[in-house]
Amino acid sequence: MVNNNYKYSDLTEKIIGCALKVHNYLGNGFQEVIYQRALAIEFEDAKLDFAREDEMPIKYKSHDIGTRRVDFFVENKILVEIKAVTKLDNVHLAQAINYLEAFDKEVGLLINFGSNSMEFKRVQNKKILTIT
Repeated sequence: MVNNNYKYSDLTEKIIGCALKVHNYLGNGFQEVIYQRALAIEFEDAKLDFAREDEMPIKYKSHDIGTRRVDFFVENKILVEIKAVTKLDNVHLAQAINYLEAFDKEVGLLINFGSNSMEFKRVQNKKILTIT
């Protein structure tokens, strides 16, 4: 499932397991908010500490230029962005990476509930030098 050589691989594996439970139960075809609510229930059942729809200011040259909300922060380590689209695209991946950089987090998961089989991508903030 998840490569155990990656930083936080145990935690990302738990998150993916929760997402798989949601997808197996609901299938595809619902709006993103439905999956978000169901995933929050699974995180609670798994006793994972999480924040939902955290808002963060976006800065440009030390100026606040707007805000973004991330779907979940899990254990204050993993950013989780969810989608409900038929196919993940490069723009979704770019969004997840941008969120990692804006929120100054190292590791994230992009999870798509919209396809027949749940998809996920692990993303990493390349601006933070880490050993994984």
